[in-house]
This record gives sequence, C-alpha cells and structure tokens, in this order.
Amino acid sequence: MRPLLLPVLALTLTVTLTQACSSKLERAKAEELIRKDYPVVVTVPLPDKASAEKGSAEHLRLATLKENLDKSGWFDSSVQTEGSRETFTFRLKPDAPKIIKAAPKGFTAPAAEAVFVRAVRMEPTREGARVAYEVRLEKPTAQFAIFQALHPEARIGQTKQRHATFERRRGAWELTGTDEAFRKAD
Repeated sequence: MRPLLLPVLALTLTVTLTQACSSKLERAKAEELIRKDYPVVVTVPLPDKASAEKGSAEHLRLATLKENLDKSGWFDSSVQTEGSRETFTFRLKPDAPKIIKAAPKGFTAPAAEAVFVRAVRMEPTREGARVAYEVRLEKPTAQFAIFQALHPEARIGQTKQRHATFERRRGAWELTGTDEAFRKAD
C-alpha cells in the first residue's frame, strides 16, 4: 500500500505548489493589484503667471484659460503686453473653493476622476510582466470646463490606455509601477 501512496502524495504536492507559485501573472490578479490605485483625481494645473508670443498656440491656450477662469469667478486675472509677448497673471480670490490648492508654479484644481476599467493586454518580460489597461474619465467637477479648454479631446466616459509593470518577489506578484500621471485623493 505504501508504494501507491507515495506517487499520489508527490503528484498532489506538485499540483499544489504549481498553483501556489504560478509563474504566469493571471489577468484577475493584475486587475486586482491595479484596481487598488484607483480611482484617481484628474487635476488641471493652473499657472499663477505665464507668457507667450501673440498668435502662438500657447497664447491661444492662455487666452482660453483666462476666459474660463474669469467665468468661474474664483480668480482675478490680468494681461500685460510687452512688445509681441503677453503675460497672463492669475490670482486666487479668497472666496474660491478650498479644493483649489496651491502648487509650486500656480494652482491645481480637481477636474474629474479616472476609474479603472479593465486589463486589455498582458506581455511577459524578463523581469515579470507588462500590462496595458484602460481607465475611464468620470464624475466631472465644476473645473472640468477649464480642463476641457486645455485638453479639447477630453470627454467624460472616454477611455485611455495606461501601462503597469509587475515583478515576482518572494513567490508573489507585485505591482512595481504605472504610467498614471494622477494619484488618489488624500
């Protein structure tokens, strides 16, 4: 009876170890690890001062930004002309919403949320795996019009592709990085 028990035990142990230490990253596991970092707050950077050559694409962007910030009523803005350049200055009013925060070169305001949708492609790499996934823009804020003025192609419900890298560490898969520019709210 013992000779039969040993091969069955060895086979059971092999199957269990193979399942526990799978060398291939499963789609469900990748999605679970990525989903922990979402939703993220999509912010719009607002300069406190910027200048551009009249007639340039940057000048048009700044003029559109000024128009939208003036409509919001939360900023005092001014324009100074110096030859062929115009300098735009934006100052936050004291009664502006507290969600508009100071940043190193101006302000940031939340425009919307990006939520995880699904993993679309998985590629093995020498170090682990690279996963392409989609996020969708949702829950616009009052500042979304400003974001859309700066990014005219942005639409609520639109999906964008992002990438994540995974490595195996001590027998488990770990998310080691993404190319997501935005972070979760504090």
